[in-house]
Amino acid sequence: MAVSATLHCLSGCAIGEIAGLMIGTALGLSNGWTIVLAVGLAFLFGYALSTLPLVRTGLGVGAALGIVLAADTLSIATMEVVDNAVMALVPGAMGAGLVDVTFWVAMPVALAVAFAAAYPLNRYLLARGKGHALTHAFHGAPAEPTGYRRFIPAIATSTLVAAIAAFLLGGLVVSAADALGTDGSGHAAPAAVTPADPPVSGRA
Repeated sequence: MAVSATLHCLSGCAIGEIAGLMIGTALGLSNGWTIVLAVGLAFLFGYALSTLPLVRTGLGVGAALGIVLAADTLSIATMEVVDNAVMALVPGAMGAGLVDVTFWVAMPVALAVAFAAAYPLNRYLLARGKGHALTHAFHGAPAEPTGYRRFIPAIATSTLVAAIAAFLLGGLVVSAADALGTDGSGHAAPAAVTPADPPVSGRA
C-alpha cells in the first residue's frame, strides 16, 4: 500500500513537474520562477488526481478536497523539495531546452530520488492510519457513480505511471536523436546543399 500511495502521489507530482519545467524552459523563465511554476502545478495535479476519485465515489468536492489535503500534503511537499533539489543540482538541467538530453535524463532521476524520499514517510503515516490511509477507504466503493460523476475517469495508478514513463522515454529519444543529428530513424540528416559555382568562362 505504501508503494501504491507513493506512486499515486508521484504521478500527480510528475505531471505537474514536467509541465512546469517544460513551460518554464519554453518561456525562458529564470530557475526560481520555473521552480515556483513546477511546484504549483505539482500540488495542483497531485491534489486533483486524489480528489477526483473520491468525488466519483459520491463525496462532495469540498469534503473530498479536505480529506486529500490532510492525506497527501506531506507526501507531495517531500517529493517537491527533493525533486527540485535534484534538478537544481544537476548542471544545466533547469536551463536545458526541451530538446536537450540533460533535461530528459535529469527528470526521471529526480523523480526516482523523490520516490525514495517519500516512500518511508508514506509507510510511516499508513502504519498510523494517516496519510493515504484516509483516502484508501473510499477507493473500493462498489456503488456505480451517478450524474456527472459518471464522466470522471477512473485511471489506475499503474496506467498513469506507464504513460509518464513512456512520455519521458519519448522525450529522451527525440532529444538524443536531435543531439546526434539524425532524423530519428538512425540515418544522418542530409546536409544542406549549396549550388555549385558556375563554370568559369574563358572570355574576359
